[in-house]
Amino acid sequence: QVQLVESGGGLVQAGGSLRLSCAASGSNSRIVVMGWYRQAPGKQRELVATRANGGSTNYADSVKGRFTISRDNALNTVILQMNNLKPEDTAVYYCLAAVPMPPYNYWGQGTQVTVSS
Repeated sequence: QVQLVESGGGLVQAGGSLRLSCAASGSNSRIVVMGWYRQAPGKQRELVATRANGGSTNYADSVKGRFTISRDNALNTVILQMNNLKPEDTAVYYCLAAVPMPPYNYWGQGTQVTVSS
């Protein structure tokens, strides 16, 4: 089992910045990928960014150049630095931790990000 606790959401004006943090506890040694997804009202959950243990990253096209994902493997924490936020970034952001064999995705409770125009 892996437990995820997110922090750092809130309300910000367009053009501003927010930093999301997610701390993992439990069976951390099994985690191979950590990252963030988001879900806006009436829409499906979508990828924001992920980072694998080896350092490879994957970003949604809509956030490239504005968001940066980083991991502190020793602290089992993943950080999402969000700059130049836009109203369309408004969503609930969910932390993800993926483990293999058998493959399973753990999710955090979600943190609200609201960007006003």
